[in-house]
Amino acid sequence: MSKDKNYRVGFVGAGYISEFHASAVKRVPNARIVGVTDLVTSRAEALAARLRLPKVFPSMETMIEEGVDVIHILTPPETHAELTIAALKSGCHVLVEKPLAMDAREVDCISDAAAASHKSVCVNHSLLYDGFVSKALGIVRSGALGIPLTFDYFRSSEYPPYRGGLLPVHYRKGGYPFLDQGVHAVYLAESFLGPIEEANAYYGTHGGDANLLFDEWRVSAKCRGGTANIQISWNVRPLQSWFVVQGTEGVLRANLFAMWVTHARRLPLPKAPARALQAVSEGLSICAQVPANVIRFAAKKINQYDGLHSLVAAFYRALQSGTEMPVTAEQARSTVYWTNRVSQEADGAKMKFQTQFQCTGSAKILVTGATGLIGRHLVQRLLQKGERIRIFVRRPPTAQFMNDTNIEIFHGDLGDPAAVDGAVAGTEIVYHVGATMIGNAHDHQRGTVCGTQNIVDSLLRHHVQRLVYISSLSCLHLAAAEPGAVVTEDWPLEPFPTKRGAYSQAKIEAEKIVRDAVRDRGLRAVLLRPGRVFGPGTMLVTPEVAQRVGNVYFILGDGTRELPLVFVEDVVNAIELAAEKGKFDGSVFHIVDRTHITQNQLVRDYILENSNGAKVLHQPVVILYGLALCLEVLSKVLKHSAPLSIYRLKSALARVQFDCSRAEKEIGWQPCVGIASGLQETMAAERANSSNRILERVHAS
Repeated sequence: MSKDKNYRVGFVGAGYISEFHASAVKRVPNARIVGVTDLVTSRAEALAARLRLPKVFPSMETMIEEGVDVIHILTPPETHAELTIAALKSGCHVLVEKPLAMDAREVDCISDAAAASHKSVCVNHSLLYDGFVSKALGIVRSGALGIPLTFDYFRSSEYPPYRGGLLPVHYRKGGYPFLDQGVHAVYLAESFLGPIEEANAYYGTHGGDANLLFDEWRVSAKCRGGTANIQISWNVRPLQSWFVVQGTEGVLRANLFAMWVTHARRLPLPKAPARALQAVSEGLSICAQVPANVIRFAAKKINQYDGLHSLVAAFYRALQSGTEMPVTAEQARSTVYWTNRVSQEADGAKMKFQTQFQCTGSAKILVTGATGLIGRHLVQRLLQKGERIRIFVRRPPTAQFMNDTNIEIFHGDLGDPAAVDGAVAGTEIVYHVGATMIGNAHDHQRGTVCGTQNIVDSLLRHHVQRLVYISSLSCLHLAAAEPGAVVTEDWPLEPFPTKRGAYSQAKIEAEKIVRDAVRDRGLRAVLLRPGRVFGPGTMLVTPEVAQRVGNVYFILGDGTRELPLVFVEDVVNAIELAAEKGKFDGSVFHIVDRTHITQNQLVRDYILENSNGAKVLHQPVVILYGLALCLEVLSKVLKHSAPLSIYRLKSALARVQFDCSRAEKEIGWQPCVGIASGLQETMAAERANSSNRILERVHAS
């Protein structure tokens, strides 16, 4: 490539894919990135800092004024056409991310703008330039498969973690996942079998990510040369990316993640030996290709997003030579049509789904976390008192709540400030029960930390006068407690949150958000720290109590450690009393039943009630501490956080008593149901559920 033509390059959009475009452009000798712009300035600044880009611009217009020859459009799909046309009219060549546009009319407008400005447009159909896809296309076009008849494509995917803030584009519309990933399958299907003539789509919900409504996709298409089946999943693990092309003379398989392509030919042999020989041949081919390609990847002869790198290089070569673009706007027309037809169906389906939820409400009470154990019982108690309430949920609640005219249901993620603000506006009291209970660190950051910040900000913005916040005993510095220590509400908070688990870290930070807002911003709140809450529908014997293996319960230690239990209805009583009698001055109350019950007692009672004849064994604590030590050493070597540490164990296994006298004196709380009756009710519900499951299996069989 000669160096007499140099291209000044600007990026519009600083999302995930921009990093790979930057990497690809930096490999082009006569192209130089001058800067980036994004609607979210902080995102552009972060990208520029990370990749050492020269400048962040406030807009595409100001970037072009600086003197730019080429624009990479890396924004959400609905903006592609408008930005591409504007860049063309400003005298820039454009490389635009897939899909090129939202409909054929926009494709025509882009083509007209390119012709009028005498500038070029290329669409990033990157898989067409992937080395393994290119190899597969070469085999098919050589006639080695005879007449190709079918194309089957499977891709499983995942989106970057959502830690809270502005809701990512992939969550906003029902059809975005297909716009994002299905587009690759569409243009590949047409590359192997010719234009699509008819397509039928299915999109469903498995629910792995509550914010992604449609996470399972199936599309059956009739192409000019055969039939195509497209499957895309956000749930299948391990992640997959492969396709199969079947023809009259052979079958081709390509695995893009494992980096191999095989071609099984029709052999002039009897069926049995032909099948065996084909299987052996394919296996040997895979065994040869995979290690060789792993070495090439390690040597950086194969890049992550290798097709993108190859297409970007081809784009700049075409600009320099004045030849046709690697993927023209006209070539992308059919892909645009079919991709958007499928995705727009899903957009409509999501809009219909959202009509069952509220955008505004009249109820003055809001409960977050309303589908959890505490939230569910709190909602039922409020309904029994004749209250009209709002609930904020990530997933649709039970039919009981959906059909109750006294419940206004707001749907969204606590990490999304806009969704939270809509639910809070117009209320007078908020019961913030919602928090992430399980998941990765980013899940806790989004649901617990960012969610609490959003709740607090909205309360202050809308002048809501009362917040009842449900915190946790895990916020306390229990590792410092001596055996038998009495822990009051004045006990120090955890000074080393990063040494604790993700749940504890998040709850510590969230409680600090509330208390700081009370002190510095005038928030009116009362905080409750319940113990280990149990009730119908919960597991009584958790790993904290004992670990069940078959018919044996392994209790950690001698089993004499007392558990800070409290029945869910007693927690709800405390919440009601705090709302009625609390001063909302940042007061904190511990909510733990005064009845003392040890691990041994709980496991014994559980076994007796269930009559399962299980055995109980005690596991020395020193074994777990030894394991924790080994994991800490290994984590330092691998430079990863340890899943278990000595400090976490010391905090979790602290032998302390929790003093709840403040709750008794100031709000009048005492357990009404108590542990004994609560355990009976919980175990009775568990037996009933077990019987129901057995009956269901019998009926099913």
